[in-house]
Amino acid sequence: MSTALIIGSGLIGKSFITRFTQAGWEVNVHDIDSDVADEVEQLGATFFSDLEEAAEGVDFVQEAGPEDPEFKQEMFARLAEVTGDGVVLASSSSALLPSLIARDNPAAERVIVGHPFTPVHLMPVLEIVPGPDTSSETTQRAEKVYSELGFEPTTLRKEITGFVGNRIQKAIMWEAIYLVQEGVVTPEELDTIVRNSLGLRYAAVGPFEANRLGGGAEGISAIFEGIASAWADNMPAGEPDLDNLDELFSQVDDAYGADEESFERRETARDEKLRGFNAVISGDADEQTR
Repeated sequence: MSTALIIGSGLIGKSFITRFTQAGWEVNVHDIDSDVADEVEQLGATFFSDLEEAAEGVDFVQEAGPEDPEFKQEMFARLAEVTGDGVVLASSSSALLPSLIARDNPAAERVIVGHPFTPVHLMPVLEIVPGPDTSSETTQRAEKVYSELGFEPTTLRKEITGFVGNRIQKAIMWEAIYLVQEGVVTPEELDTIVRNSLGLRYAAVGPFEANRLGGGAEGISAIFEGIASAWADNMPAGEPDLDNLDELFSQVDDAYGADEESFERRETARDEKLRGFNAVISGDADEQTR
């Protein structure tokens, strides 16, 4: 049986525990906070406060610690020392480049970013981001492991700040903030529009396939020669005022709450919807209705 080492037991770390254990892996968890030991072991993993003990004999490492360059560089330098040749050293970083994480690391060829989206235990996306020194063997091993965990991994052809998902998310979020600040819609109204338009569409097909279908039989060029050609001239991107967000934050808090009860209730509702979406996308829903 293969063994994974997870660094950190926050939300991301716990979700990876679930992914690995459900796939039949043994899981070691290293965290400096020993108070989380009971919770980690309830999830089916083994807790270690000592990194060297936790790393003994592991086959794959998934780091899910603080989003801090110094922490990650120091941690991956130590991981290079305590893990064997061929063990993939993956970071869950959402923005830090693998070349930065692996700087001056003797095991740079084994360092990679495996960036998930929250909630990790339900979202099938995972971006594999190799650095310039990452070996093809490391990338191939990561693809195999993440696929085994139930992800649909995509390997980026080169590293870029923010990777792909977060760069797209930023573009959408900045426009959303701008529209609310301009008084065009409220946060709730914007969420309704996105959820019932792009949200549904992109759950079925991505942007390029959507535009191919929007162009009819002629394909994507038809829609760009028609509707989309006017966007560049008539629809410049909005520029949100990021220095004055207090009013926006208040609107969002009023709409969705800012307390433990509202968080747990909305998180549960979101996860139930995601399970349903995943069942439909994977075809499980069709099987269940036969």
